[in-house]
Amino acid sequence: MSDETAAVPETIGTYLRLRGLEPSPRAARRRRKRGSDDEDKQPFAPGRDPKGVGDVLADLTKQSGWDSQLAREDLVLQWTDVAGEETARHAHPVALADGLLTVQCDSTAWAKNLQLMRGEIVTQLMRRFPDAGVTNVRFVGPDVPSWKWGPRAVPGRGPRDTYG
Repeated sequence: MSDETAAVPETIGTYLRLRGLEPSPRAARRRRKRGSDDEDKQPFAPGRDPKGVGDVLADLTKQSGWDSQLAREDLVLQWTDVAGEETARHAHPVALADGLLTVQCDSTAWAKNLQLMRGEIVTQLMRRFPDAGVTNVRFVGPDVPSWKWGPRAVPGRGPRDTYG
């Protein structure tokens, strides 16, 4: 009879575990492991403070690697603030590759004048847009017409007295 009495509590324990009234040792281990995850879901736990939309978007752009591209776009959009209103009317950025910003000017005089101010402009760009990666600026004059194109173009020097 002692064997039957020992088997009875074991069957009762199994019955209670199957009914969910007494936790099994395995379930208790699972709960202990899950406890660390549950702590993250507590409403007043550290790190659960609400964030502003600007902070969330800044984190998203940083994680996605968009910071440099957005800084380049800001540079183009805010060129008037960087270069000044008068300069922005006569010069505008056209390309940015490998740290070299190319700015096209209305005339060669504007290009030469801005070339003399290059150091100040580069410093201001690096200070205002560090993520854009601008290390140098190149100022170019206006595009001049080329006579070296078309189906009947002839190699060589071409006419010399075109402009008088």
